[in-house]
Amino acid sequence: MDPILDALALSFAQLASLSHLGMILLGVAIGIVVGMLPGLGGTAGLSLLLPFAYGMDPSLALALMIGLLAPMHTADTIPAVLMGIPGTASAQATVMDGFPMAKRGEAARALAAAFMASMFGGLIGAAVLTFAVFFAKPIILAMGFGELMMLTIFALSTVGVVTGQSALKGLAVCALGLLLGCIGPADATGEYRVTFDSLYLSEGLPLVVVALGLFAVPEVVDLLRRGDTISETGRITTGWGEGVRDVIRNKWLVLRSALLGVGLGALPGLGGSVADWIVYGQAVHTARDKSNFGKGDVRGVIAPEAANNAVTGGALIPTLLFGIPGSGSMAILLGGLILIGIQPGPAMVTTNLDLSFVIIWSLALANLAGAAACFALSRPVARLTTLHYGLIGPVMIAILFFAAFQATRSWYDLVGLFAIGTLGVFMKRFGWSRPAMLIGFVLSNGLEASFYRVAQLYGTSFLSRPIVIGILVLTCLSVIAAIRLKRSDIRKDEPAYPLRARLPQIGFVLCLMALALLVFVDSLGQSELARIFPFWTGLIALALLVATLAFQVLPQTRNTVMADEEIGQTSGRSNAYFAMWILGFLLSTAIFGMPAGAAVFVFLFTTVIVGRPVWRNLALAAGTAAVMLALGAAMNLYYPDPWISKLIAQFA
Repeated sequence: MDPILDALALSFAQLASLSHLGMILLGVAIGIVVGMLPGLGGTAGLSLLLPFAYGMDPSLALALMIGLLAPMHTADTIPAVLMGIPGTASAQATVMDGFPMAKRGEAARALAAAFMASMFGGLIGAAVLTFAVFFAKPIILAMGFGELMMLTIFALSTVGVVTGQSALKGLAVCALGLLLGCIGPADATGEYRVTFDSLYLSEGLPLVVVALGLFAVPEVVDLLRRGDTISETGRITTGWGEGVRDVIRNKWLVLRSALLGVGLGALPGLGGSVADWIVYGQAVHTARDKSNFGKGDVRGVIAPEAANNAVTGGALIPTLLFGIPGSGSMAILLGGLILIGIQPGPAMVTTNLDLSFVIIWSLALANLAGAAACFALSRPVARLTTLHYGLIGPVMIAILFFAAFQATRSWYDLVGLFAIGTLGVFMKRFGWSRPAMLIGFVLSNGLEASFYRVAQLYGTSFLSRPIVIGILVLTCLSVIAAIRLKRSDIRKDEPAYPLRARLPQIGFVLCLMALALLVFVDSLGQSELARIFPFWTGLIALALLVATLAFQVLPQTRNTVMADEEIGQTSGRSNAYFAMWILGFLLSTAIFGMPAGAAVFVFLFTTVIVGRPVWRNLALAAGTAAVMLALGAAMNLYYPDPWISKLIAQFA
């Protein structure tokens, strides 16, 4: 029997099973919640799922993860339209016309158009991904170790220069991500690097802890700083049918935007947030009447919404077929695939072709289910969005720490989340690319292993291979183009901030330099094979950080390397203030244990930040503890012993 027909039969059998469909629906439900809560996104959502996916049947874990990814860019439209705050970065362009439509009473029309466009965009992305699996096979089989290594370097450089405002900072933090990935055993020799004789660090930093720390914690802190509700009115009027008709009338815009979204998604570094703006721009430029864009034109909703769901299908092409993630969420998905025993790469079109089809058609089904669910849930969800984020935030912090604890079920998971979460908070404040660091971390071990293989098999002769030369040229051109696009990180239109105002970001750069120097110095004591990768990566990171420091200290005019969202802030609490609250959560759980400590934290936080009534705060705290106890019992989970019980036992 034909191998493709075999794969099709196996994939259909898995898709038709009730357990698989149930997991897709569960993932869709979680994805809708994650999409609606501003600031989380696919990276944080998938990070929360990873501990639960471990040990599951691979096809069910895939259904759960794909089910979560697919509807997020549909659900994130709800806060974007109702309040003007995008649920994820991919809904930023939707705000331009969706929010003005809502303000003039057309929220239902905007939401209906967005949901329909997202559904069609997701289906088009899945269709393109299906064809890519067939036509990419000969290309994949032509890729050797050298080509895959250069493709990884291309992805890293592209992500580094594209994400964030500063190409220099993006490349520097990408190198820092590679260095974080060096913690633990060396790939070639098994020697332990930068572990400080710690058993916890001997296997490297857990992906779940790093992802939650870099993405989820900073976004929760950012929303707590704003201290507002997700929505103001919570009401949606009529107009659903008109929104559906808008999509039908603009069917060619939907198709064009979706195909462009697939193409942009397949390029590493151009995630949904970048693709949305590019597609929105093309919608404006190709429209005959541009006068209403930005004021409530439904085409300004349809175009980015068709693109952001299609981006997922495009981003899965390099992730599945080459093992190279193009965004933070794809990096987590890649880690999740490896965690459940699936190695992305050429095997996805040979031995694992059935799983490729399962992923593709799960994506299509999840898009259909997500769009239907968003239509059904929009009105009740709109009422829920009137809740103050100060009530949701502390519960989310407790959930994040619970999820991190699943990594190794060690107290150090919680300490690690606090440390990396604090790093992520200040990276966000000072404009450093967190996706670049995460992707560098995820690809570090694979890049180091590829480097050793290429060195042993080819030496320097791999540079003469045609595909390698082509990728190298493409890498150089992409870096040069991105830097030129960003004007080499320099703007001469405004004077630089006073040196005193720049001191916090200068101090942060010095901290990053200390981190790079720590790994670099540690590598000097290793054998040659264990030393070479962190040594040269550390040198590159230090050189880029020194250049960054110079751009922050010396110029008299403002540049994109200078960034601090708290400069000029006259009201509101700082990032450091909420970082101290998170430290308080850590201390509370250490003293009272995790469920009780979480309850104490939630009660104190809501009482201080939101205020009365006390009974509401007590109920929320008790509910948080009850959920954590129930999850612990269901998962046979033993929380760390609290200090207070040890103290009582000592005096008993």
